[in-house]
Amino acid sequence: MNNPLTTSAHPIMPSALALLVAGCMIGPNYQPPDATAPSAWVGVTEQASAPPSMATHETPSMTAWWRTFNDPQLTTLVDEAITANIDLQLAAARLRQARAARGVVAGGLWPILDASSSYQRTRLTVDDESMPSTRNVYQAGFDAAWELDLFGGTRRNIEAANADIEAAQEGLRDAQVSLAAEVALNYVQLRGFQQQIVIAQRNLRAQQHTADITRQRWRAGFVSRLDVANAEAQVATTQAQIPGLETAARQAIYALNVLLARPPGDLLHELAEAQPLPVTPPVIPVGLPSDLLRRRPDIQQAEAQLHAATAQIGVATADLFPKFSLTGAVSWQSNLLQNWFSKSHFSSALGPTLQWAIFQGGSVVSNIRVQEALRDQAFLIYRKTVLTAFQDVENALIAFAKEWEHRQALTDAVTANREAVRLATLLYRQGQSDFLSLLVAQRALYASEDALVQSTRTTSTDLIALYKALGGGWEIDDS
Repeated sequence: MNNPLTTSAHPIMPSALALLVAGCMIGPNYQPPDATAPSAWVGVTEQASAPPSMATHETPSMTAWWRTFNDPQLTTLVDEAITANIDLQLAAARLRQARAARGVVAGGLWPILDASSSYQRTRLTVDDESMPSTRNVYQAGFDAAWELDLFGGTRRNIEAANADIEAAQEGLRDAQVSLAAEVALNYVQLRGFQQQIVIAQRNLRAQQHTADITRQRWRAGFVSRLDVANAEAQVATTQAQIPGLETAARQAIYALNVLLARPPGDLLHELAEAQPLPVTPPVIPVGLPSDLLRRRPDIQQAEAQLHAATAQIGVATADLFPKFSLTGAVSWQSNLLQNWFSKSHFSSALGPTLQWAIFQGGSVVSNIRVQEALRDQAFLIYRKTVLTAFQDVENALIAFAKEWEHRQALTDAVTANREAVRLATLLYRQGQSDFLSLLVAQRALYASEDALVQSTRTTSTDLIALYKALGGGWEIDDS
């Protein structure tokens, strides 16, 4: 990367005459920083021989990535959030503010024209006169001034304002990226909690049935009271898991309501019924690391802020040089309205003015150094943003890949545990196995099924994190 920390922008006072002729813009010209991107993602290269559930270097379609989950309810929620979310509206208001601020700055390139008028009635009392005298004075005029931007201070200010607009645009896009990911994350969490409730209830019914059989066998004298106590304890333990899951599911619905700018209870009817977790696509195209520099809004925003900070150095440097203005005034003054347009009551003035702050105790130079330090900070923030973006993608890639492997192993575990429960139940009913073997099998089945749901949810959330890290969820083409 080009490092502005190594370049000095200390002001050098050239001759005023040369700058008058050239009409140049003082201060450093902005140069986009060079960002060196890795040639490939480590998380993709390491998985070259892995199953076809890993990421690839193919160019991704990031505009509406949430549609890859093939869940109409999720698509509806994200689409509504993009139109109604309050944070997006705040980001849009900041963009309008930046555009309006640019208009304020650009006004400095144009002449200023002021109009004024007044009427004054004066009463004069003289000592040797019995009657006071009265005098009316009518006055009106126009004042004009045009400060010539010979050294480019105003143009640098406009350049900074344009960069602020770009930063606000990227801030809006970044808010949209975060919003889409946040809606998807809460939706996946909701469906995950609901599936955990379904599994807990299913296992609870099976455990209650086993407890009933154990009581019957105890009454018949085939088992001890200890087996009944263990069966009842297992039922109570599983039942105790459900209220916490129901609380988490309800809170996820409330979070979605806020993201959609709705009251907390609005989505209860639509989302209260348990539904399966969204299915993750088997292949995830992520593109090349160099694509990330153009796609991630936060990187583009940091670069625009660096541009604005660089332009502000020129704005501060312009205070070292004289300010040239063309000023003019036209006025009429009379004590009678009928004589208003008489030449004797008309006056005008026109001429250039020069204003130059010769000595201000070093405040101008200090302000330039302040702006240089702010530029250096913006550059460091840009570098950190780029490095963090690469880290986000690599973190999401490895998390998604390893969780996929974890889920595959848990799927096999659930299949084996279901068979173990079936065999343990059959042998227990036939009196060929003790209750402890059945109890262990049921506990293992519930634990593996619950872990599988959690892993499936984590796989989806890791994929959402990957899409967010890649900067997906907004249109690159502004047209």
